[in-house]
Amino acid sequence: MLSFFDPAARGSRRSFLTAGSLALGGLSLPSLLAQQALAGASGNRPAVRDRSVIFLFLHGGPSQFETFDPKMGAPEGIRSTTGEIKTAIPGVTFGSTFPKLAALADRFSIVRSFTTGDGNHDIKPVVSKQFLSANLGSIYARVAGTTNPRTGMPATAALFPQAVDSTTGPAQAGFGKFTSAGSLGTAYEPFVPGGGGQFQKDLQLGLPKDRLDDRRSLLTGLDRIRRSVDQGSLEGVDKFQDQAFHSILGGVSEAFDLKKEDPRVLERYDTAPLVRPDQISRKWNNYNHYVDNAKSLGKLLLLARRLCEGGCGFVTVTTNFVWDMHADVNNASCEEGMQYMGRPLDHAVSAFLEDVKARGLSDKILLVVCGEMGRTPQVNKNGGRDHWGDLAPLLVSGGGLTMGQVIGQSDPRGGRPATTPQTPQSLVATIMHSLLDIGKLRTMTGVPVDLLRAITAADPIEGLV
Repeated sequence: MLSFFDPAARGSRRSFLTAGSLALGGLSLPSLLAQQALAGASGNRPAVRDRSVIFLFLHGGPSQFETFDPKMGAPEGIRSTTGEIKTAIPGVTFGSTFPKLAALADRFSIVRSFTTGDGNHDIKPVVSKQFLSANLGSIYARVAGTTNPRTGMPATAALFPQAVDSTTGPAQAGFGKFTSAGSLGTAYEPFVPGGGGQFQKDLQLGLPKDRLDDRRSLLTGLDRIRRSVDQGSLEGVDKFQDQAFHSILGGVSEAFDLKKEDPRVLERYDTAPLVRPDQISRKWNNYNHYVDNAKSLGKLLLLARRLCEGGCGFVTVTTNFVWDMHADVNNASCEEGMQYMGRPLDHAVSAFLEDVKARGLSDKILLVVCGEMGRTPQVNKNGGRDHWGDLAPLLVSGGGLTMGQVIGQSDPRGGRPATTPQTPQSLVATIMHSLLDIGKLRTMTGVPVDLLRAITAADPIEGLV
């Protein structure tokens, strides 16, 4: 995570100032930590629970039929094009491309009455006007503070494929800005690895080129700094500067480095071998996105888990735009596309569920999986499904919520809720209930009225909380 550059290089004044923010006399990261401590001292931190959220956004709009509500009793042309598979919950089936998740169905809950309200391509469950046009992680950061006061980890982060694989394409921004903090201000934007955000710039260390070229001097210098910090022997360094050094040279930088992970765990998460590029038809204009999804999805979830373990409170995860399922010149049919998208999702989420259970983190991390909409009950003439806002798939796991169940039901055609509709507002209420003590939040000073209203506008999803 540390990057090194020559402050004397041309046009480096901004870089030099950034490097200076980590120096002994600097203010940037130490100031953030100090401000966080002040927030805790003023009584704000008690509203924050010791939990994290990973919001896995399936950009493009996944089908409810081919995922978690196959409707195999419906006529051909409506029921799942991939068939169904029995799950660990008696009487409940999923689409057949989810054998690993089916076996672990008692560790998460499915909501079959979730409706996003419209069939537009956007990012409304993560960023919408109803929630201050801010990423949900930014809303959390406005309450919790921009960094974790214990570890120095940013409170919120957004992970795109390039965070784990430099050969993937740039983040999809055509349907909304995932990093928007809306009216809250840029200070609360999610940290984006590789995205050039301010916090990432604060993880830079400036060295003259001659020392940079001397690898031995560089490593010796870093080891000396680390030893000095560990021994508490840096004269003139206050506790926040000391914490900043620990954060940069220790936990924060290592959390973003997958090379620090157990190779066996890394291999378990890896989705790249499941769908090789030569197994994907090149006739689809979405070919590169299918490839990027397979290469990056598992490692993105692993990185998200590492960040949560390090103290990050809210992590948005999304691959490039793949879940559009029209069977047109851009996108494969439902049956073919689920081989490209469903299999990596099945593998990555099941690896995550097994991993967090083994680490004792199941109740500490809430995983949310959904897209911006669902898909039409009727399969179109090409074998795809079109946009549909009246029903969409939703999976939630962990976070102290009730697992191993199906919440709500859809109508016989799988197009609308047959029970109480659950909306993005109910989902946000559920998420915030897991992250925050809402009763204490209401008594906090300095919380904007519109933010409090957005968080408390709806009740959590009944049966989960």
